[in-house]
Amino acid sequence: MPYGILHYNWYYFIQTKFLYILHLKFKKIVPYKKPKIEKMLYSIGEVADMFGVNVSHIRYWENQFEALKPVKNKKGNRQFTPKDLETIRMINHLVKERGLTIDGARKKLKENPEDTLNNFEVVKRLQDIRQELIAIKEGLGENEN
Repeated sequence: MPYGILHYNWYYFIQTKFLYILHLKFKKIVPYKKPKIEKMLYSIGEVADMFGVNVSHIRYWENQFEALKPVKNKKGNRQFTPKDLETIRMINHLVKERGLTIDGARKKLKENPEDTLNNFEVVKRLQDIRQELIAIKEGLGENEN
């Protein structure tokens, strides 16, 4: 077999095993659940479920951060766009994961939004890689038994 085909098959095997292990073991660890179907607008309840926070957190963050301005329908219900979800994800990262105060997170987002976004993306990617490696390690340990 040529190297490319063997390499692809090995990669596919590891990826499939990893996804299976993630499904079984790490379902509850990931705080942000990507919606299965991309929608244009999300309700506040859907957003709260995605991030594992209460609806009151989302309302509070809306009052505290200028960047978070969901549209409201005729009934006055908040409807969040995918851009709002990215803003909430950054706020959640700064407040919940990095432990910044609301004022600290607000300053970070105002001062250097690009740097904050880049740092967030790097940290998120590193966390994803770490989870992948843990899952692969545990998967390999299960195969030895």
